[in-house]
Amino acid sequence: MQTIKCVVVGDGAVGKTCLLISYTTNKFPSEYVPTVFDNYAVTVMIGEEPYTLGLFDTAGQEDYDRLRPLSYPQTDVFLVCFSVTSPASYENVREKWFPEVRHHCPGVPCLLVGTQVDLREDQNIINKLSLQRLKPIASEQGERLARELGAIKYVECSALTQRGLKNVFDEAIVAALEPPITKKKNKCLIL
Repeated sequence: MQTIKCVVVGDGAVGKTCLLISYTTNKFPSEYVPTVFDNYAVTVMIGEEPYTLGLFDTAGQEDYDRLRPLSYPQTDVFLVCFSVTSPASYENVREKWFPEVRHHCPGVPCLLVGTQVDLREDQNIINKLSLQRLKPIASEQGERLARELGAIKYVECSALTQRGLKNVFDEAIVAALEPPITKKKNKCLIL
């Protein structure tokens, strides 16, 4: 059975682990436990062919900046995540995550993923952000950033409600199996 390796990166607490647990178990985890490194595997049918989708969760915290790239070799696709309720995590996509992934794995397709969309309209969050003269990230901003950074696509989801969740992984599979012609067969290697 062919394997697709998908690595999930982004700031701490943007919902990377919830995204993976909700997708693989159909359950939303009740408490926040920062990840050091974890992986999950699911079997998906693509046409008549079964594939193993290997999902690699990573720690977003700076303490793990040197450890995290150890999970990058042989990656077929990256999910670069930010929370739509965290403008700082959105900025870090440009400042940290895309540069890190491109440095270690040039040519490997990346999807930009806006998480926690169920909280975009949450009045408490809107109020907290407005105190800092900020607001939740709009879909258009995500699409613009994806174009600017050369991501395959921008997708949004909620791990809590599962809105858009399956689509994130469907798009990741498509990106892994059909990368742009000029980037065929590029897998991440760390020498």
